[in-house]
Amino acid sequence: MFSSKKAAFYTLGCKLNFSETSTIARDFSSEGYKRVDFSEEADIYVINTCSVTENADKRFKTIVKQAQKSNPDAFIAAIGCYAQLKPQELADVNGVDLVLGATEKFKITSYINDLLDNPDRSKEGGEVHACEIEDADFYVGSYSIGDRTRAFLKVQDGCDYKCTYCTIPLARGISRSDTLDNVLHNASEISAQGIKEIVLTGVNIGDYGKGEFGNKKHEHTFFELCEALDKVPGIERLRISSIEPNLLKNETIEFVAASRTFVPHFHIPLQSGSNDLLKLMRRRYMSELYVERVQKIKEVMPHACIGVDVIVGFPGETEERFLETYHFLNELDISYLHVFTYSERDNTPAAEMEGVVPKNIRHKRSKMLRGLSAKKRRAFYESQLGSRRTVLFEGENKEGYIHGFTENYVKVKYPWNPELVNTLQEVELTKIDEDGLVRFEFVTAEVLR
Repeated sequence: MFSSKKAAFYTLGCKLNFSETSTIARDFSSEGYKRVDFSEEADIYVINTCSVTENADKRFKTIVKQAQKSNPDAFIAAIGCYAQLKPQELADVNGVDLVLGATEKFKITSYINDLLDNPDRSKEGGEVHACEIEDADFYVGSYSIGDRTRAFLKVQDGCDYKCTYCTIPLARGISRSDTLDNVLHNASEISAQGIKEIVLTGVNIGDYGKGEFGNKKHEHTFFELCEALDKVPGIERLRISSIEPNLLKNETIEFVAASRTFVPHFHIPLQSGSNDLLKLMRRRYMSELYVERVQKIKEVMPHACIGVDVIVGFPGETEERFLETYHFLNELDISYLHVFTYSERDNTPAAEMEGVVPKNIRHKRSKMLRGLSAKKRRAFYESQLGSRRTVLFEGENKEGYIHGFTENYVKVKYPWNPELVNTLQEVELTKIDEDGLVRFEFVTAEVLR
């Protein structure tokens, strides 16, 4: 144990990665390491990588250089999806000492302690410990705490879907879930820390319930998980992160509408509004089902916020198919888009497909959809003006303002007041500022909780 040593952490990618980084950081703290910000000098830097997009791969070298600038003699470890997919590529990056795959990352302190005990440790290349992904058949629970106002609670990992563009099954293995009892225990621990909002996260959380070791039987369903979490004392807000449209059942939508804690905010991947492209992507639904899900949500929660993932530039995306997606989204009652520009990933069927879209056209289409997203978000915010909502305030002073989110994910701003941090306040939304954020008036003068 190295009580005088400092450790710093950097997370690329999704909410799931944030939850795992936070859990790993707590392991370091329990071993006596002091956690410091990644911009500070540390003895150990841990980079949790992502490989969903080409850009995330490229950023890794930049982050390594940042760590080396703070401390040229630091120990640098890489974990996460990119580390599982291309361990040797990361190990060959100058300055990297250790690369851990999907099953090894949660034992990182043991690996580091062993290496630091070795006086013959060389900087000639990183040491790699990466499993075959078939070995990633057990579940490790995690959650983020202390990093943000909201906590990310991991309930599921891996994916059994075979989408043709996706490397996540190669990086994280089969679908498997935490036990219901452990999820409830973790939720209670988070709540006891005074955190007001928990975001449920995973690779494919609608598939929640599959056990370890490839057990395909669902011990509990995602709906049962929501029912149980809604009863945990002390939790103020629960938010569902991304959930597949074919796994978002009407019973879950109706439950959220009547729930004590679940907020009216859904993020539902679409990827394309063209059924032809959905088939090429091997998605498990057609656009008609997506429309049904959106209509059901708006029927029972007219004020609900609905976010959409969409991929542009997928092989076979002709101008006609792209416009089909654009018009589909334009007519849909949604609130914002997350736009991903398709990039070829090794060992995926899509990388071998015909009909490659030139990169300049991919970027042009991405820009068009980002513009549509801005229009959709503005329209949604305008629809909420005059309504009363509850805001959870963040903890950061950004240029003299404090920011927060309503239950239905409207982002608001207010002159900085530290007393508002991590409090829930009832407000009336009044106008949209020049920067696109919403101003409000307090309904009551006193802090709610």
